[in-house]
Amino acid sequence: MKVVVFHGSPRKGNTYLVTKRFMDELSACGGVCFTEFFMPQDLPEFCTGCTLCLGGLPEQCPNAVYVSPMLEAILDADALVFATPHYGACSMSGAMKNLLDHLDFLVLPVSPRVEMFDKKAFILSTGTGSAAAIKPIKKVLKHWGMNRVYALGFRMHTTLWNKMPQAKQKKYETSLRRSAQRFFKAKKGRPYVSTICFYYISRFIVKKYVGAGNYPYEHWKENGYFDKRPF
Repeated sequence: MKVVVFHGSPRKGNTYLVTKRFMDELSACGGVCFTEFFMPQDLPEFCTGCTLCLGGLPEQCPNAVYVSPMLEAILDADALVFATPHYGACSMSGAMKNLLDHLDFLVLPVSPRVEMFDKKAFILSTGTGSAAAIKPIKKVLKHWGMNRVYALGFRMHTTLWNKMPQAKQKKYETSLRRSAQRFFKAKKGRPYVSTICFYYISRFIVKKYVGAGNYPYEHWKENGYFDKRPF
């Protein structure tokens, strides 16, 4: 199983530790290889909102030199892992948000990729607002058409894993092990109802309001999405 991991913080703290343990548990299942990207090192430039990727090929992005290898790895992978601590007002890190901004063209109303509908993803987060950090990432991945999206958040109330009581550490380690094993074994399921609904809404918008000659319309037409669901 090919897994692409996106680390959403340069600080190798609790989230990094949790992610590495999750990866170790996946590796123990056998036949897993990883490709890792670290934010912001591997994506040092901010999305400027130029919308070039929304109206043409992603290669037109001013930061394509960073984004293209990530897109290629995503499309080639069997599974994706997104890891971020909760920052600020209980949301994902700015580096993770920047990554998702750069990949906004993958959403259904623009230029979805048929490969996405067979993939599974896992989101990891630590901190008191981990649930709030996970929620928007999960929404974005579903808008990409991801077949299954799983998540695990840890409300640790400390910046150091080893400062937690031993009982809590063991509880979290057990949770990581079981989650990794379930994720490894997880098979493709029926599309989410929300994905099916969003597909039909997107098809209507692209066909009626975007129109022929524009990139999203031509992408949909070229891939046959108007005539047949990509999942």
